Amino acid sequence: MKFIKDIKVIFDRDPSARNIFEIITCYSGVQAVLFYRLTHWMWSIKLKWLARFISSIARWLTGIEIHPAAIIGERFFIDHGMGVVIGETTEIGDDCTIYQGVTLGGTSWNKGKRHPTLANNVIVGAGAKILGPITINKGAKIGSNAIVIKDVAEGDIIVGMPGTILKKKDNDDSKFSTYGLLNPDDDPNT
Repeated sequence: MKFIKDIKVIFDRDPSARNIFEIITCYSGVQAVLFYRLTHWMWSIKLKWLARFISSIARWLTGIEIHPAAIIGERFFIDHGMGVVIGETTEIGDDCTIYQGVTLGGTSWNKGKRHPTLANNVIVGAGAKILGPITINKGAKIGSNAIVIKDVAEGDIIVGMPGTILKKKDNDDSKFSTYGLLNPDDDPNT
């Protein structure tokens, strides 16, 4: 089951995780993903109103809004999830992590694909906004409060408003912090 993998991966990504009981009962991101897995199943068997109703209750309980039609892969982690919004046509690959205040939103009122796609192993920092039917390719990292409205290449690091490439294809996690730049001299906006 995907949800079991969603819980187990937290031990790899959150040093404060102590045990499974605490994760299930105290981590709003895990609770939101649990509700999502249930409502996505309901959506897939055409219980759409019920799926939307339960997802609304989940948003009220967790502070995280995930549309039941979104597609989310395995080992997905929302850390400190308050204010996260994941839109209807969003697709998220395996092993992705997002932080509080992230919006994976649309830019159109037209039907069809209007939300972003995150490939495998993407990290999205706190407060980032990824908007429109764009693709964030494998291993890309989006810094805190970045606003991204264009495709991001594999492994790129994006920071700032508007989103600017800080590093190309640099998968060294020691050079990236989801909460800001490790080296202030790297700020592309100065």
